[in-house]
Amino acid sequence: MQVHIQANATELGKEAGRQAAAIIQQAIQEKGQANIILATGASQFETLRYLVNDKDIQWSSVVAFHLDEYIGMPDSHPASFRKYLRERFIDQVTPLKEIFLINGETNQEAECQRLSDAIAQYPIDLALVGIGENGHLAFNDPPADFDTKSPYIIVNLDEACRRQQMGEGWFQTLEEVPSQAISMSVHQIMQAKHIICSVPDKRKAEAVRNSLKQAVSNLYPSSILQNHPNCDIYLDQFSASLL
Repeated sequence: MQVHIQANATELGKEAGRQAAAIIQQAIQEKGQANIILATGASQFETLRYLVNDKDIQWSSVVAFHLDEYIGMPDSHPASFRKYLRERFIDQVTPLKEIFLINGETNQEAECQRLSDAIAQYPIDLALVGIGENGHLAFNDPPADFDTKSPYIIVNLDEACRRQQMGEGWFQTLEEVPSQAISMSVHQIMQAKHIICSVPDKRKAEAVRNSLKQAVSNLYPSSILQNHPNCDIYLDQFSASLL
C-alpha cells in the first residue's frame, strides 16, 4: 500500500486521476482493453473530472462496472449513482466499449446475478474506490462480509452511512435515505489488479486512521486494503490529520 498526501481535494483528485489514466492506458496498450470499476460520491469528483479531460484515453477500449446503487432508487433522483455516473462521466467521454450500471429498481437477486455473471468475464485492471465515514468500502458497512465470494450482494445500510449521504447533501432528511443497496462485495473489489482509493475531507480522518493503522478487521472494512499488493491511497492534509 502506498499513501500519498496532497494539499487539498483538488490536488488529490488530479494525482489520483493521473495515475488512473496511466493504468488504463497501459492496460489498453498491453491487451487492447481496460476493465475498470467506477465509484461515486464526493470523493470522486476531481478524479473523474481529470479522466474526462484526458483526451489520450481510448474509451472505446474500456469496459466499466458500477460499484454500488441504492435499492428502489429511480435514476432520475439526484442521489442516484447511475445519474451521477451518466452526468459526470459517461456522457462526457466518447462511448465506452461497455458499461454495466446497477439497476436498483428491478429484482434484486436477479440483478446481482446479472452483474456477477458479467464481471466474471472481465478481470479488473483498476478499481476506483473511496472510504466512508464509517470505514465502509463500497456499501459494505461494518461489520462487513469479508467471506462471500459473490461479486455483487444486497447490503443493509447502517445509520452512520445513511447520515453521511444526508450530510453530503444528497438527501434532505435521514428518512429519505434508502436502507438497502446493491454493492460490489469486498472480495470482488480486492480482485482488481490495481486499486486507487481517494479520501478527501476532515470528516474522513478517523476512518482513514482506522483503515490504515488498525489491524485488518471487518469492523473497519477499508482496512482490508492493507492486504492488497497494488493499492494507492490518496489523502489530503485534512483526511490525513490523525495519522
